[in-house]
Parts: sequence; C-alpha cells; structure tokens
Amino acid sequence: MCSLHVEEEAHLAAMGGNGDGTRTPSPRPRSHEANIALFEICWEDVLLPHMSTYLSLKDLFNLRCCSQTARRFAEASLEKRQELNFSGNNTSNIELAFKVVARCCRRLEVLHLACCKWLTDELLLPLLTNNKHRLCAVNLNECVNITALSLQPIIVECKDLRILKLSKCQWLTTGAVDALTLHQSKLVEFDISHCGAIGERCLIIFFRKLNKLTVLSLAHTPSVTDQVLIQIGNYCRELEHINLMGCVAISDYGVHALTVHCLRLRTLLIRRCPRVTEHSLAPLRQRRLYIDRPWQDNAHNAYNLNDFYPSDFLVY
Repeated sequence: MCSLHVEEEAHLAAMGGNGDGTRTPSPRPRSHEANIALFEICWEDVLLPHMSTYLSLKDLFNLRCCSQTARRFAEASLEKRQELNFSGNNTSNIELAFKVVARCCRRLEVLHLACCKWLTDELLLPLLTNNKHRLCAVNLNECVNITALSLQPIIVECKDLRILKLSKCQWLTTGAVDALTLHQSKLVEFDISHCGAIGERCLIIFFRKLNKLTVLSLAHTPSVTDQVLIQIGNYCRELEHINLMGCVAISDYGVHALTVHCLRLRTLLIRRCPRVTEHSLAPLRQRRLYIDRPWQDNAHNAYNLNDFYPSDFLVY
C-alpha cells in the first residue's frame, strides 16, 4: 500500500496536480506579441486597410518624418488613399507636400482642391495623370492659377466622372465646355458659377447631352438665358437642385420651363434675378420646394408679355 501511495503521488506530481484534485498553476509564458514593433505587423492585411484610413494627411506627414520605415509606410498609405482634400490649405511650403502626394497617390476617386491659390498646371497635372482612370469627383472651385490645360486629362480620361466643380474659374472657356460635352456624359453635379467666358450656344449644346444632372450651379453666369433654361428643362429631367442667383438675363419664361418639365426639383436659388416674378415662382411654391427668395405680391405689377417672351428669343 505504501508503494502504491508513493506511485500515486508521483503520478499526480507528474500531471501537475496537488493531490487534492486541483492543478498547480504553471508560470505563464512570455508573450512574444508584446515585443512586436508597430511596423512588424502585417502592412497589407492590418496596418494599411485598418489603421492608415484613420490618419489624416497631417498625421501621415508627421509620421513620414520619423524614420525611413515610417516614410515608406506613409507613402504606401498615400498610394492607397481614395480621397484627397487640400481645400483652403494655403500654408507656406504646401507645394512641397503636394508634390509628394502627386507622386504617391495612385487610387484617388475624390479630389478637393478648392481655393488653392498656389496650385498650378505644373503641380496638378502629375496628380491627374496618376489617377485619371479612377477619379469620379473633382473640385477646382476658385483655383485661379491653373488653366484649361489641367482639364484635359479630366475631360478625356476620367470616364467615371460624376462631379465637377469649376466655380470662379475665369480660365474656363467655351472650348473646354465643348470638350466636356464631347467626352463626358455621366455628370450628376456641375458647378460653373461666376464663369463669364462661356457662350450661350455651347451651354445649350452641353445640356442637351448632360441629361443626368441632379445638382447644377449657374450663379452669376452671364450667358445663362431663358433659352438655356429651356434646354435644361427639356433634357435634364432628373434635376433636383439648381442655383440661378444673379443670372440677370433669365425671366419668367425660362423658369416656367423648369416648372413644367423638372418635376423632381427640390431647391431653386433665384435671388438677384430681377426679371423673375411670382408669375413663375407661385406654381413652384405650391409644390413646396425651397426657394431662397421670399414670397412677394406682384399682383399690382402689370403683366408684360415682352418680359415673358423676350424679343431675342432664338430656337437652336
């Protein structure tokens, strides 16, 4: 019995027990994961898809300054970035950072560069060349130091372009709009506010083809006439929001065309359009869409057919 007891004790000890049915806790092995450095984690499977997306451009450029490995990681993150926003950023030496971005970014889909006074064709063209096949939204509002040359890769190569904003781009010419008409047909949002170099006829042809527009801004564009609004009404039946502020050439006649044909219209910005009256706005108000101009009682005003049917009305 003694020998059996001794053998049992030895067996329990070998099994790591205490003889009373409980196990002796073994020392926990050192975790190898605790010693892994950040950049030893798999980049493709973990860091790039799950971490870099939460880093801003400022974060990436700060990280880029830390080490050679951090620099490679930051540039790999830029390569996979799908959206780039430099709008309103006019800090000193921003051109140097933009050159890095233009070299590294290869998968951009959305590009915001509004109010970048420093932006030139020389800086922008490399970025567009590297991303032209993926871009679907481009915002160049108030980029005054580029030319129509920068639009060429956007117009010709960006086949999936949906949004294009060119407000206050005085370099936008009739020829550039004609090229847009020829090469683009999928635009849903278009902004050419304050663009005075565009002719009426090219806009008429443009809106005959770009019939998928839902958001359109033509504010303070002198060439927007009643005839242009007629073409918008006839062909842009999906239109939901339109900005006509400061379009002094339009009248009730053009707005009436929008009322009749654009049945999905939800917003009409029409301030500073002196020839537009409640004769055309009242039916739109009944549809409860947003009009930025408050209701005015024009019943006392004599109805002038020359205002409703302008003498220079042309059929194209």
